[in-house]
Amino acid sequence: MTAEAAPAIAPPPVIALRGVGRTHPGRPPVTALHPTDLTVHRGEYLAVTGPSGSGKSTLLHLLGLLDTPTTGRYELDGIDTGSLRDRERSTLRGRRIGFVFQSFHLLPHRTAEENVLLAQVYNRTPRRTRRAAALEALRLVGLGHRTDALPGTMSGGERQRVAIARALVNRPSLLLCDEPTGNLDSANADAVLARFDALHAQGFTLLVITHDPTVAARAERRVTIRDGRLTTPEEV
Repeated sequence: MTAEAAPAIAPPPVIALRGVGRTHPGRPPVTALHPTDLTVHRGEYLAVTGPSGSGKSTLLHLLGLLDTPTTGRYELDGIDTGSLRDRERSTLRGRRIGFVFQSFHLLPHRTAEENVLLAQVYNRTPRRTRRAAALEALRLVGLGHRTDALPGTMSGGERQRVAIARALVNRPSLLLCDEPTGNLDSANADAVLARFDALHAQGFTLLVITHDPTVAARAERRVTIRDGRLTTPEEV
């Protein structure tokens, strides 16, 4: 008699917010984010849109473990982040989240490969595996032929793709992007968004925060934040 196979256990969501809010103390207190629920599953591509001052930056800081909520519970890969000490939060952030910002933040006198390598140094990746991982990350963003290039010799789109490779090199659970095309012309912006499409097709989880509807339209799911309140398109 053959034993039945145990049913597969679904992995936890990459992001699970349950009543997460952020209020800044003062007289009166200022609520930057009202209690919010949000679930992002592995492999999803989500855009968060909203005007300036809507709460996008507050949400980014909470999701990126750069700030802590005043209410609610945030689980990243099933880990209750509210139960962690500061050092544990920093370690979790370095291992599970890759950041891509509007500004590229590349070291100008370091090659593309060296800029990506440095992300592994800070994450204490074993030295013997760093170069291969950096080259693979650059290949993923279509820059396998530009590994020795300095940032000053690259287009804006190429520099942003180096920044994306740097964010990917530690194989994070979440790629968290803040206005990633804000410093790019339309041609370079489209090239970066095409790279996001490709990464999504390969199973990466992306969350893009943007005020640009063209950028948001590339995502498979969109939510809007206004006055610190998160809504789906159906609720707007």
